[in-house]
Amino acid sequence: MQEDQKDNVKITGFHAHIYFDTATREAAARVREGLSNFDVLLGRWHDKPIGPHPKSMYQVAFSPEQFSKVIPWLMLNREGLDILVHPETGDDVKDHTNHALWLGEKLELNINFLQQLGKT
Repeated sequence: MQEDQKDNVKITGFHAHIYFDTATREAAARVREGLSNFDVLLGRWHDKPIGPHPKSMYQVAFSPEQFSKVIPWLMLNREGLDILVHPETGDDVKDHTNHALWLGEKLELNINFLQQLGKT
């Protein structure tokens, strides 16, 4: 392993942030219903931007073991919604930027918010 590569054992879990607006809230509800069939923790609905997130969203938390089930399902069933997927490594800034992947459009996050919390 190269010196600059990281070992994925630092990943303790994953979050998917499902973004929506008033026009796509019903689609987000259908995606949420589908996600309830997996071993995930569904977060509450946020009907306005919160934290670093620029749009309304809800969070889905899941274990590394669930990644290979949840992410392919989201790829095929996201109903056109934008979704941020990131690992949980203890470095919120890098997790939401360098380590993140996007399904749909990559939205501009308020990384300043995370930096101000001192979560680096």
